[in-house]
Amino acid sequence: MRRRKPSDTRGAVRSGRAGRWLVQGWRWFRRGAATLGLLLGVYAAWVHGEIYAASRGRIVPLDEAPPRPVAVVFGAAVYAGGRPSPILEDRVRTAVDLYHAGKVKKLLMSGDNRTVHYNEPAAMIALARSLGVPDEALAADYAGRRTYDTCWRAKNIFGLDEVILVTQRFHLPRAIYLCRAVGLDPIGVPADRRTYRGLWWFGGAREFLARLRAWWDVHVWPPPVVGGEPIPLFP
Repeated sequence: MRRRKPSDTRGAVRSGRAGRWLVQGWRWFRRGAATLGLLLGVYAAWVHGEIYAASRGRIVPLDEAPPRPVAVVFGAAVYAGGRPSPILEDRVRTAVDLYHAGKVKKLLMSGDNRTVHYNEPAAMIALARSLGVPDEALAADYAGRRTYDTCWRAKNIFGLDEVILVTQRFHLPRAIYLCRAVGLDPIGVPADRRTYRGLWWFGGAREFLARLRAWWDVHVWPPPVVGGEPIPLFP
């Protein structure tokens, strides 16, 4: 039988130690990942609970909405040619119904207009006009790039206090939470008028992440917004 050289023995020992270190490292990695996952789960549950608590009792059907001076309508996707997406169309139609019901005096259309080729507020105003809302009852916020921006500018640029927020039900808790955080007193009216394609994504996974971001924006790192001179909506 071939005798194992001393160097062979040392190599086996080193290999055994390396194997144990790998096993031990993997165990620590799994424990760390499990702990991190648990902490993230607790954080997510706490954030969602805080957001729902902020919106409790503030989401009502259109016919039960109290009169407020302005309805803030949140932007959404616009297709080629300026045609509103179904979600955006329903938001505008719901806001128009609020106006015709005498619930609000003006509609503030807030959306994204970062380029000359994409203009959510213009599409929203065009649809509202076609539904019988006069120009003097319409106002545009062209810098409502995100929900936080819309809420902040409604308070700090347009000088609003009591408002009705118009968007889909899945979005309303976050919108109410953010608007309250910047000093507004909001009531939310759902704009769900049909079943939307892709709701599992933008009303589920995307909204889940957006609520975590909303809490971060309020409590940790407020995002930059487009400021400017005050634009009063009433003389």
